Amino acid sequence: MKEELKFFKDELLKIQDENIRRFATESLDSLPDYFWHVPASSTGKYHPNYALGDGGLIRHTKGAVKIALELFNNHTVQDFTQQEKDIIICALLLHDGCKSGLNYSKHTITEHPLVVADYILNNENINKLITKDVLNQIVSLIRCHMGEWNTDYKTKKEVLPKPKSKMEKFVHMCDYLASRKCIEINFEV
Repeated sequence: MKEELKFFKDELLKIQDENIRRFATESLDSLPDYFWHVPASSTGKYHPNYALGDGGLIRHTKGAVKIALELFNNHTVQDFTQQEKDIIICALLLHDGCKSGLNYSKHTITEHPLVVADYILNNENINKLITKDVLNQIVSLIRCHMGEWNTDYKTKKEVLPKPKSKMEKFVHMCDYLASRKCIEINFEV
């Protein structure tokens, strides 16, 4: 196991289902090494200060989970079951796992949600840890986490699915809020 997993200790402990927690842990451990060191935005344009610089993508990921955990406390906004919450946390932990592709690219890969989803689906050592239904839910949340930003910037063609379900929209919203320059997250709280 990578030493860097310690950065997600608190987030992983929020996953109550032991199988989903183990899946999330082993999936994180298998991600490309660059994941642990790159900024959330390769240009610096699209994320707040806390998500820039070395380890920025990790802080962005923690921020997205932190937002989800705060919203889980607000029953006006959501009424997810505990298993749905575990699936959401897992998806948020993994959503940008291959943001720069399988092999590091200097810039974000537009299709990165599909890349990480397929990477997880094709890793039989990891995906056997959870049921096929749970795996499909996690992958679905990852695939559409970009929301309306689902087109290739060069071709302008739609390359990513848009969120449709309540869980998909929730994951997108958490990722979106964690990427807003006007929102800074205090990780000490």
